[in-house]
Amino acid sequence: MSRAEIPPLPESALEEKFLAATGPGGQNVNKVATACQLRLDVFALGLHPAVYVRLKALAGSRMTADGAIVVTARRFRTREANREDARTRLAEMVAAAHVAPERRVKTKPSKAARARRVEAKSIRGEVKKGRGKVRLD
Repeated sequence: MSRAEIPPLPESALEEKFLAATGPGGQNVNKVATACQLRLDVFALGLHPAVYVRLKALAGSRMTADGAIVVTARRFRTREANREDARTRLAEMVAAAHVAPERRVKTKPSKAARARRVEAKSIRGEVKKGRGKVRLD
């Protein structure tokens, strides 16, 4: 499924909370709650089990025991910018979970490649054998 096919996150599955941010902003940081904490209820999305497993792996420690992904955005100085940043990061995570990894195709070395490898090993063995102590028998 390509990113264009993935619908936007439903508002009913999202919960927003604003926190006091850290970082740049001077006194503004102490007075205004600009950091955005966004919670996404994963079960409300109704995902395919394989997509859910990939999303859980992508979310890592951001996923809670009750099946919610928590993303905190505090990169910017305004609420609107942090809200947009959190929503974008969450949407990208869900979109990445919809992309199935390509299956690896097993390959075998050719007969000629195996023969070259054995030949190289025997040559290397001869070189190493020549490094031994010289006997005057």
